[in-house]
Amino acid sequence: MIVIAHLSDIHVDDSPRSRERTKATMGFLDSLPYDFDAVIVTGDLADHGAESEYVWIRENVLSTRHPVLTCPGNHDRRDVFRRVLLGAEPPAPEAPVNQVLRRDGFVLALCDSSIPGKDEGFLEDETLTWLEEELARTPEGTPVFVGFHHPPATLGMPYVDGLRQFGEDRLAALTRRYPSVIAFLCGHSHTAAATTFAGRPLLVAPGVVSTSKLPWEQSGGPSDYVYRDEMAPSLAFHLLSKDGRLTTHYRSVPLGG
Repeated sequence: MIVIAHLSDIHVDDSPRSRERTKATMGFLDSLPYDFDAVIVTGDLADHGAESEYVWIRENVLSTRHPVLTCPGNHDRRDVFRRVLLGAEPPAPEAPVNQVLRRDGFVLALCDSSIPGKDEGFLEDETLTWLEEELARTPEGTPVFVGFHHPPATLGMPYVDGLRQFGEDRLAALTRRYPSVIAFLCGHSHTAAATTFAGRPLLVAPGVVSTSKLPWEQSGGPSDYVYRDEMAPSLAFHLLSKDGRLTTHYRSVPLGG
């Protein structure tokens, strides 16, 4: 079987809180007696896009024994992200950061859905061209996971839905030509969710730094939209079995253990 651990929205800044929650999550993964096929972090790794934030992430997230793949979110800065986490200079300061991981039995393609200076998401033509090239070179029958930060569908959360990935019809049209795409993985909403997009599962990782309140959980007005310390950091495990069945498990992470 193939197991992918999926984190999102760690929002590392210079405060102890975000770093402790991220360290607890990575410590939980590293304590398990299983070598994951991949660990992905779908965006908003740094809270302010500062170099010091990415240095900490490199030393405390990318240092795991598991293969790690990341993509930017709306809080990240593409140029600093690429330089500090990937050790590469950008072809242009704001060029999208797209990455692919090819392993025995599956392919994982993470697309950059961020728009520099904005909170909503969009896949640039350059990114869609890159994704199609990666899909075209993947052997027929090899399952492909496509990930990004922003969900390309509404989740019934008005605030998040207003900042989702737009222009999603282009992604849907592209991936419909490639039946090897078995699921879309994303974050941004800070809540565990599962729906569909372009006829495939759209699986949303919960937030590590905080959990968004659903509309029916809000009682204190527009500012009452997030659980900060009431809920533990969480993550998703995506399991692809030998018979091709995809199952997602969500798990909360103990703090202070």
